[in-house]
Amino acid sequence: MDVHVGPRFADLRYPIFQRHYTEFCGVGTNGHLWVDGCDVVDLAARFGTPLYVISENQLRHNYRRFRDAFRAHHPQTEILFANKCNNGLAVRHVMNQEGAGGDCFGVQELYLSLLSGCDPDKLVLNGSNKSAAEVELAVANGVMINLDALDELDLVNAIAERLDRRVDVGIRVKLTLDTLEARYGAALHGSGSIAEQARAHKWGMTPEETIAMVRRIDAEMPRLRFRELSYHLGRLSNDVGDFAAVAREMVRWAARLREATGAITEYIDLGGGWAFGRPEKTGPNGQDDETTPSFEQYASAVCPAIAEECKLANFPLPKLKIEPGRALAACSTITVGRVGAVKRHPAKTWVNVDCSQNHILRIFTSHWYHHIVAVNRAAEPCTDKADVVGSLCSLDDLGFDRMLPPLERGDLLALLDTGSYAEATAANFNAELRPATVMVSGDSVDITTERERMSDVIGRFRVPARLLAKSFGRGA
Repeated sequence: MDVHVGPRFADLRYPIFQRHYTEFCGVGTNGHLWVDGCDVVDLAARFGTPLYVISENQLRHNYRRFRDAFRAHHPQTEILFANKCNNGLAVRHVMNQEGAGGDCFGVQELYLSLLSGCDPDKLVLNGSNKSAAEVELAVANGVMINLDALDELDLVNAIAERLDRRVDVGIRVKLTLDTLEARYGAALHGSGSIAEQARAHKWGMTPEETIAMVRRIDAEMPRLRFRELSYHLGRLSNDVGDFAAVAREMVRWAARLREATGAITEYIDLGGGWAFGRPEKTGPNGQDDETTPSFEQYASAVCPAIAEECKLANFPLPKLKIEPGRALAACSTITVGRVGAVKRHPAKTWVNVDCSQNHILRIFTSHWYHHIVAVNRAAEPCTDKADVVGSLCSLDDLGFDRMLPPLERGDLLALLDTGSYAEATAANFNAELRPATVMVSGDSVDITTERERMSDVIGRFRVPARLLAKSFGRGA
């Protein structure tokens, strides 16, 4: 496969394809879909299907581009990868090597991040119902904790006193977002406008609660140090103006907190929800196309809004944290399935594959759109319209009315942009086994997640002795 040195990052060797879907995924000269220097047809033959295929270099490219976009406007910006979107250890190692921190939900995500060698100073523990075990893991390892309940303050302080450790804390806030009252986006957190959805979700502390918590920290808890305010809009919108509105309100909250307590907020954490688009469409209901703002456009809107709001409030410019997940990981990965039954009826054609919504759960939960490519016939004209479906005992729709080449049993299909919330949420409905994952770098490929075995699934089950006696016991 021909390569060229990338225009941005000279240490990454960028492949040249007939057609590019991303920098490291496209149609090769043999008409097959390739990821970096690997023919996906060969990967499917070698590792089986269904199969997740990650491009290591795409992960690195995405991270660097996102980081540079924001640091060009706001040099003191830290990028915390949202581990929840893809908690694979190999992915976490790539993020560590690139200098990313991590947003951790729950003791397991925090443990995996620490196990990977991520710098604890670059991690933050989030969550609305933290257990004592995860708080202790964070306190013992020097991880910042974003508080999200009044009594959580006492829990963190008690553990800090018992372990005799100092703890950096932030507070997750519940913005009112009045300026977004009439703005509507993806309905991922219920119905209503962006502001209504944001106010309805479970996370965050009110201004009064935030002020009370900071006052208690100052007066009663010398082991705790308040450092940041945090907020996460989520993928409700792909409009740069909506994210700029969030940033402005965050600065206003910080200024109000200073007036009430004297505390200076060192960091504001704007969370995730940053979109990316492609001409073939992606995202909720396929809303993210070529008109979706770039990382650079987000940064150009958000960072000046922070600076302007700080000037208006006479507030020192805070450091910035951002927690992208899907924006970094999604387009790094494809999910490959092999075609089985093809059913052609006069009004509809169904193409069955051996991957399913078990493996890409967001299609079902959030109406997420993934472009579908015929792996071994990627350069052929798409003349047939078909529904692509999995084999679950449900509708299991992976794509409605997709234009594809005329397909036969044994062909291969790939769903693009499955690097976030696919492997991390994969399920076992119908006792399906979860796929293997391979990571590609140039023409090198390695397994990063083993294919699940039946023993892995049934190993969690137990049959009570009384049921065994009735089934098999003598004289039962």
